[in-house]
Amino acid sequence: MSMAERKALCLEMVAAWNRWDLSGIIKHWSPDIVHYSEDTEVSSADMIKLMEGGLQAFPDLQLEVKSIMAEDDRVILRITVTATHSHEFMGVPPTGERVSWHLVEELRFEDAKVVEHWDVINMRPLLVKLGKLPDVPKVELETSA
Repeated sequence: MSMAERKALCLEMVAAWNRWDLSGIIKHWSPDIVHYSEDTEVSSADMIKLMEGGLQAFPDLQLEVKSIMAEDDRVILRITVTATHSHEFMGVPPTGERVSWHLVEELRFEDAKVVEHWDVINMRPLLVKLGKLPDVPKVELETSA
């Protein structure tokens, strides 16, 4: 499988997310896939529960790929997620607010299947919007002239 084919497969999985079709993602996983979220191993069953929970709380969830890179057997995607907070999430009742967060996904392939999956999620924008974290102003960095 070429790097271009792996990138296309990743974009196909993003399109499945945007159709809320989890089976369209899972069908590309190897039966022995290993998931890591923030470097912590997560079982496929737990990963699926997390995915289902996200779609339940944010039923109009959409992923926008900001960049995608492939090298050897790996593909990395930088994604912005937007959604409406329509159901309870982290103990917060639905607010109807439009929210967003960011993530980076790294997928390793063997025989056209994902065998390893890492994600790093920046939920800070979401948590600020839901009142779970204070909004801290961005720090302006001084540059030397």
